[in-house]
Amino acid sequence: MLITNIQVLVIGLVFLWLLFKSKILCTWMRIKLDAEVFPHLLSFVFVQRGIVGVLIPSFFEACNKFQMSSHVKGFLLSFFVLIHEFLRPIDPSMARVLSLIRPQPILALVGRPKPTFCKMSMDSRARKVFAAAVEAVQPDTVIRKSIERTEDSVLIDGRRFTLKHNLHLVGFGKAVLGMAAEVERIVGDHLVNGVISVPHGIQQTLRQHGKSHLLLKENSRIKVMEGAKHNLPDDDAQRAAEGIKRLASELTEDDLLLVLISGGGSALLPAPIPPISLQDKLDVTRRLAAAGATIQELNKVRRALSLLKGGGLAHYAHPAQVVALILSDVIGDPLDLIASGPTVRSEVWPEEVLSILERYKLPDSLSASVKDVLARRGPRWKENKDEAEASGDVLNVVIGSNSVALQCAGCCVRDLGFRPVVLSPGVCGDVKSVSRLYGLLARFASSREEPPPEIAAEVLRLGPEVGVESWDLCRTMQVLGEGRTEGWGATCLLAGGEPTVELTGSGRGGRNQELALRVGLELRGLELPPKGPVFLSGGTDGQDGPTEAAGAITDGGLYDEAQAQGLYIDNVLTDNDSHTFFSHLSDGKRLLVPGLTCTNVMDVHMLLVPAIPIKIS
Repeated sequence: MLITNIQVLVIGLVFLWLLFKSKILCTWMRIKLDAEVFPHLLSFVFVQRGIVGVLIPSFFEACNKFQMSSHVKGFLLSFFVLIHEFLRPIDPSMARVLSLIRPQPILALVGRPKPTFCKMSMDSRARKVFAAAVEAVQPDTVIRKSIERTEDSVLIDGRRFTLKHNLHLVGFGKAVLGMAAEVERIVGDHLVNGVISVPHGIQQTLRQHGKSHLLLKENSRIKVMEGAKHNLPDDDAQRAAEGIKRLASELTEDDLLLVLISGGGSALLPAPIPPISLQDKLDVTRRLAAAGATIQELNKVRRALSLLKGGGLAHYAHPAQVVALILSDVIGDPLDLIASGPTVRSEVWPEEVLSILERYKLPDSLSASVKDVLARRGPRWKENKDEAEASGDVLNVVIGSNSVALQCAGCCVRDLGFRPVVLSPGVCGDVKSVSRLYGLLARFASSREEPPPEIAAEVLRLGPEVGVESWDLCRTMQVLGEGRTEGWGATCLLAGGEPTVELTGSGRGGRNQELALRVGLELRGLELPPKGPVFLSGGTDGQDGPTEAAGAITDGGLYDEAQAQGLYIDNVLTDNDSHTFFSHLSDGKRLLVPGLTCTNVMDVHMLLVPAIPIKIS
């Protein structure tokens, strides 16, 4: 039985190695030496202890079955009893006391195979999380994750499409060039041709910023057309739209059309219904906007006067199979609003448009060409029976969004020692209300005592004003409350969206820098980092307003820091001059300047709350 005994010994040693590998013994040794206890780890350890307790009798039975010597039995039994006692849980109240010795937990085990130890400052951690969020929605990254190539087919959103040198590509948007370059690498020679409409000067800009991997290869089969200078539709963009329409119109039922869409796509796909000129169409939308029309009303009018928007591109591509891969920059990811929905059938009748125009007293000022088109009764095009039944020939997939960025940010904050909670990817409304909400949540999470009920009531009142559902607010406050009362330690609140700023001055700034400035005022009175919360607001496109910054980082010490340097925040807010303020404050150390990001999924907000000492009842 010598061989059998050796086998059992090997099993025991392997089991011991696995325990060390999983960091269970290592972590508990560290606790014994340094008195560092992380309550969220305790439950995991308790489970391990239970498993060991079950294994002891099982291994003892195995020893009897294999007729091992008493020495081997004694060794194995002692081994497991030792582990069993070593993993014995300590008193829960003592665990909570020990967990407060280090105010910032540096171990994050939930959802990750290995704990990560981090000595970065709160400011540095916030910047790292923002960078991770932006990296998750890079144009080439989202394409790689959404297209799986196998032999002569591709798998997209669970559907498989055969490749037989039948793939055509069109695209429009600020991030489309990088998306197209990655598609080209994936599908290879199966790509027949393509046309993409991208911002003016984007190719030169990418080269200057060292982003050549987002450019098409030499002798590419995809034609790049630049236009929409200053983010406004122009003749160059219209020529690109005509080229896209022409390519789509020539496809057959054997073809596969891949449509790439990202933010800015609407301005890069202007195709007015003849005889309307581009200038006539722009004039109508400008007048409506000046009269106070809603974004929904503006989009209806745009679709009614366009050949390609509101499902027009999908119409011209019929009977080909159409697959649209979308990088969303719109709250809620509504397919009919992103780039005005060129692959989403959303018919608008002339009567609806006339009703909107009459509401704002504009019919008499319309050009003759617009009046001519609106006088036609019925839809923009006639739909045959085959096309009406072919809705399955269009697949729309959102491959990148604010939610995707926040999800990746959550993984990153776990690695940095924080428990993440996502408030909402759809924060909107005035920055004054948004900053007030974040300030209240920071006080709720940072309170050493049970926070007064007035805070929760005010949070629930503000939620609807900024596009956050009551359910999300209650869920978030529950997690923040657990962090305070159950000893979870550091927590990171994540959110995203696109708040608005009421312009009252002529200074330089943007919504993210103004939001950070206002939140800094809301945090006044709370402890300073590393014991107090830190807030970051940044645009994922890397540009906040007409500045080179994406946003800023702030904390409870902002006001006193500004006063000490002779900067007066009230005047800054009145003049909407947040960028100038942050540039002068401490030599701009609070500014967030990631440079060109090549993507856009709106803004990312984060509130880092360190572990708060609590009273043990």
